[in-house]
Amino acid sequence: MAPKLIPAFVSCVSGGGFTSAYRPRVSSPCVRLVRLDRCWCSRRQEAEELSVHINKFRETFSKRMAQAGLEPHHRIALGVSGGPDSMALCVLAAEWKTRSLVPPGCRSGAVDGLLAIVVDHNLRVESKEEANLVRERVSKLGKSWCLFSVPFSPRAHCISCEVAHCQWKDGRPDSGRLQVSAREMRYEMFHKICSQHGFGILLLAHHADDQAELFVLRLSRNSGVLGLAGMAFTSQIFSNYKYCHGGGAMSDVILLVRPLLDFSKDDLYKICRDRGQEWVEDPSNQSSLFVRNRIRKSLMQYSSSFELFGLELQALISSLRRTRAYVDHTSSKLIEETVMITETGYAVIDLSALQSSKVDDMCLAKFISMLVQFISQRHRPIRANSLKLLLSYLCSFPCETSLTVAGCYLCPAPGSKGTKVLVCCSVNCPLPSKMEFLCPSHHGNREELFRESKEIVSKSIEKSRSIISSRTEVDFMDASSESILCEARRLHLISESTLKFISSLQQEERDLFKPKSEKIPYDHSQETNGITGSEYIKPGQTVLFMNRFLIEWELSKYFACNGQGIVDEDAGKLCIFCASGHEMTAKVRPMMECDWLYLAELTDPCPREVSQDFSVSIESGTVLAIESLHNGHVRSCARMTLQALKSIPVAARRSLPVLVNLEGVLLSIPSLCFKHCPCLQVSARFNPIVPLGGGHSSFI
Repeated sequence: MAPKLIPAFVSCVSGGGFTSAYRPRVSSPCVRLVRLDRCWCSRRQEAEELSVHINKFRETFSKRMAQAGLEPHHRIALGVSGGPDSMALCVLAAEWKTRSLVPPGCRSGAVDGLLAIVVDHNLRVESKEEANLVRERVSKLGKSWCLFSVPFSPRAHCISCEVAHCQWKDGRPDSGRLQVSAREMRYEMFHKICSQHGFGILLLAHHADDQAELFVLRLSRNSGVLGLAGMAFTSQIFSNYKYCHGGGAMSDVILLVRPLLDFSKDDLYKICRDRGQEWVEDPSNQSSLFVRNRIRKSLMQYSSSFELFGLELQALISSLRRTRAYVDHTSSKLIEETVMITETGYAVIDLSALQSSKVDDMCLAKFISMLVQFISQRHRPIRANSLKLLLSYLCSFPCETSLTVAGCYLCPAPGSKGTKVLVCCSVNCPLPSKMEFLCPSHHGNREELFRESKEIVSKSIEKSRSIISSRTEVDFMDASSESILCEARRLHLISESTLKFISSLQQEERDLFKPKSEKIPYDHSQETNGITGSEYIKPGQTVLFMNRFLIEWELSKYFACNGQGIVDEDAGKLCIFCASGHEMTAKVRPMMECDWLYLAELTDPCPREVSQDFSVSIESGTVLAIESLHNGHVRSCARMTLQALKSIPVAARRSLPVLVNLEGVLLSIPSLCFKHCPCLQVSARFNPIVPLGGGHSSFI
């Protein structure tokens, strides 16, 4: 007689709607019956345990958001790939916002002030389809929450989503830099979408396992303590696109926040499963060709056999992050006490005050690195060899030599007897500095759009100063890249087995890593008499020169055009700029020695006969430039400019912008208010885009 079968599906409600399926196992010709009350108890217990975890996850996320200075009413963008990490971020962010902003009984709809950004890298045939699938899932996020245990609200809410499609210059990036290029393009797309929609805050889903992978990766590349601290909790990213707004050059600055650094990968899987949220897995994450994937697999295998490994590794990384926070704070304070930034774009370091501060070498290295990057306005960090040269240079007291490194020229300050050092931008560096034309902002209140992120950064800086540990409360200040693991073992942060495993993994990746000596070709076409960076500019245009000086110029309205040039109605003479027979065009280049020698010639009451180069031809005849230049006004202006130049060291003069006409004749030194063309109205202000220190970042 055939046994009676128990229904294959039994609906069990636990904690407000959790649905599960129970199917009896058949181990014999007869079906073994299982008591339903035991099934209920088992499922209820699992649901209760999961509910406890989810509540802890929500609390942790809320604390992290508060620590970053974020509140539910802020406009926030999310970087979404469609994987479990970013989908869990969407779930937590949507709940965090709706719990505070959506009143009970409100109808379903999009979460206000929340935008998901999906980047289609366009590197695989199916990438576009996957991006659209992710957008659909994000847009439907929350519609299935009513089926699960949601203690605060069963309403369905979705997230507005936008897909950004990447366009590669040569079809696709170089295979050797595939992941690096994809990452750079991804951040560029994030920045573009955030700027278009006025979102000044971006959340990314990096988590604790990502930090562990990055730690091993950088350890195998001989990174120091600061690099091993991993990704910052909050930081700022700057746009490559620059615009003119309110009389200054600006770049949209996005505050980047990583609120999931306390979450493991398993935690994020639990969040997605609890919410019934689907995700996609990138097949490239399984390829052993990429170093991160190899490290990830090794860490997973070892952590499965040694449960304390993950806790030990996170304890080590946390200690390194406290050290990084202390070094960053000390270096910034050291800059405030020992450095003066001038209006003409160079810095003066007080070596005597620096010597008396007696800071650690690590803080000193960070100090000079921040300063050099600011003066050169370069985005890439200083390499280790360059940093060693800079440290050795600062330790020589009094300073007696000069040094060119990392786009900067360092030399003793005149009259200081080596107790002060100048840090100037070097215009003869291998990579020529270019001039960028700025467009007026398309949004009249563009600065207002990013006011939230600026206020958050200001509050975060003030808050971080009060919680930074003292020198005695941080570890690894004296540790080198080779001794970090041994120091961690001495401090009992990691066990002997963890030490051996990380050391072996580090050695494996070192053996596989083959650094390439990549040489960047030097473009000699950019040179102008040995000086790089010369560009053309027309009246009414606003330019950012060498990423440092904002130059604005136009023609005066008080001069009338006679068809051949612009005539000074009072003097009745053609100016040298307008009588050249060309369109109203000038060149911008760095100052050269011949420029201040030319100023000296202008002040001579008995000038030499002008050379042919200084004469210009027009249809009505030849007009010597000296006739319009050597008048009382120009002579007085040149004399005042020479006097101002005496206060600027020769090394610093070479990075000042000057305007010359198409024949190479000096027209203006806008930083010093010199001009000998009566129709020119020129101004130049030191307006660096990237702030000192590369922007705000927090590792706490």
